[in-house]
Amino acid sequence: MTENRPQTSRATLRKRRPLAAKIGAIGCLLLALALGAIGLTLWLTWQLEGGAAAVNEAGRMRMQTWRLAQTISAGDTPMLAPRLEQLDKSVALLQRGDPARPLAVPSQPASIAALATVQQEWTQLRRRWQQEGTGAPQTAQVADEATAFVATIDRLVDAIEHQSARWTMLLNSAQFAMMALAISAAITLLYAAQLLVFNPLERLQDGLSRIEGGDLTARVDASGDDEFGIVAQGFNRMAVRLQDLYASLERRVQEKTEHLEAERARLAALYEATACAARADTLPALAQEFAVHMRGVARADACAVRWSDEHNRRYVLLGSDRLPAELTEAEHCVPSGDCFCGQPQGDAHTQVFPLADLRGQRPSGRIDARLCQRAGFASVVSVPVRLHERMVGEIDLFYRTPRALDQDDRALFDALACHLAGAMEAQRADALQREAAVAEERGLLARELHDSIAQGLAFLKIQASLLRDAVGREPAGQSPRVKDTLSELDVGIRESLSDVRELLLHFRTRTNAEDFAPALRTTLTKFEHQTGMPTELHIADEGMALPPDVQIQVLHVVQEALSNVRKHAAARTVQVEVQQSPQWVIEVRDDGCGMSADDQTPDETHVGMRIMRERAASIGAALSFTSAPGAGTRVRLTLPRALPASGLVAETA
Repeated sequence: MTENRPQTSRATLRKRRPLAAKIGAIGCLLLALALGAIGLTLWLTWQLEGGAAAVNEAGRMRMQTWRLAQTISAGDTPMLAPRLEQLDKSVALLQRGDPARPLAVPSQPASIAALATVQQEWTQLRRRWQQEGTGAPQTAQVADEATAFVATIDRLVDAIEHQSARWTMLLNSAQFAMMALAISAAITLLYAAQLLVFNPLERLQDGLSRIEGGDLTARVDASGDDEFGIVAQGFNRMAVRLQDLYASLERRVQEKTEHLEAERARLAALYEATACAARADTLPALAQEFAVHMRGVARADACAVRWSDEHNRRYVLLGSDRLPAELTEAEHCVPSGDCFCGQPQGDAHTQVFPLADLRGQRPSGRIDARLCQRAGFASVVSVPVRLHERMVGEIDLFYRTPRALDQDDRALFDALACHLAGAMEAQRADALQREAAVAEERGLLARELHDSIAQGLAFLKIQASLLRDAVGREPAGQSPRVKDTLSELDVGIRESLSDVRELLLHFRTRTNAEDFAPALRTTLTKFEHQTGMPTELHIADEGMALPPDVQIQVLHVVQEALSNVRKHAAARTVQVEVQQSPQWVIEVRDDGCGMSADDQTPDETHVGMRIMRERAASIGAALSFTSAPGAGTRVRLTLPRALPASGLVAETA
């Protein structure tokens, strides 16, 4: 008998749904009213737009009338027919309307009558003006006729605007009605929800609270015949059954509760770590989610996730949770071994650093442990993140009270760090795959350019040289214009061939080196070889190495700037300055002819400048141009402090 009750309740619930019916009826009524009001406002808006377009077209007719009158007065017979045709089109457009714009004269009698008057007067006026246009112009009469016709058009505009004002007033009224409807709907829904949903839910919640508090005798009122009444009946049956089970299972459950809870928490932590790795599509997002999750699992007051470069020389802060802003700024990039955060690879292991023991001491590097003490932290737990015995990062947990680690905690933290390392490896593999695909495509384009355009230009260069030699062997009376043309052709071919070779060089530019300076020096050396122009390179400070894909984009920007110097600047020297700290800034300066303010404005004609801006935007950098005629040009590229995630992932290779 007891087993049949839930089935009977579910069958009854399927047959009777008074609560759903009430809520559905209220919702459908409010939806119908809202749709009606929205439809009315859309119709009024359409009418207003059509009227406004009609007024605009009537304004054009006034302008065309005066222009036509001037044409007749000036005796400009060739322009008479086109301008008559323009006015014919405007009148015809007002008559038939244009649903696509939209354009329509209001259908009220006053507007229709005004439009008919305009059409009638124009028909008569057109006939007279067409005849007068072929004879001697009568300026005064034409001006009076034009003034009268413009007055008729003004009356049409007044009629349309009068009707538009009525529509505007009606639209405002409809909008106020919609606002009142929204308020009424909200009040109605809140009242219905309070009466039909929240009150029964409050009774059920009270019963659940009593059950959770250990009072298994708790029951709820099940007198209703709606869905909540059936749920209340099921709740009471559940309470009776729980009371029966609790009497026999309490002792056995109590024995295993703590052990199962601990295991469940660990498994949930590992599962959530896997879920974080699956959800994150970028390295910073992965680090941020992992920091939040790790702080909750370790019950820490703050957490930081750091990434280490390939040679474990520095640690970059990728994500943090509840870490004070002062620490975030000071420890954005930590050299390895300069602080207890950022352990060197040789002796890295999960360990606790009691900050009280470091009071009055200072590490050998730049980071002072007193920053953490001033933030209120008493201990730090450092968990290395390894991938195949190589350090790829570190997790730092900050506590405001002393913290000790047992064996289970160490095993859990190491397992979570292993999950993070695997996720970082997956991000790195994806980034390298994308980079390889781009490199392959660029190589294909370079080969196609070399095998087609470059070969053709080289052939044209040879043919131009042969033609020059042949012309030189002609008699002395040969036209000098031919030689000049051949010289210009030769120069153009040489420049085109140089541009194609430079493009091939851009396509094949690829770096996997950690240091940016050698790649930049190679680029400047090639520029000096091509142009014979001396260059100077100045590199200041020391900072975080640029990731490979960021290096490629920066080098392309520098190459494009040098290409502009070669083509347009007529410079004598080029200077390149690189600042690495606190953020990367690359500046290319020349002493050439410079640019005017109009030339610095990006448009479709300045393709090189537009491409440089697009490359800078792709890595989150800012690009600026400073130039004046005769004062040279300065191109300044400022990279963000937080480098793009794809580059960080790729550098872990």
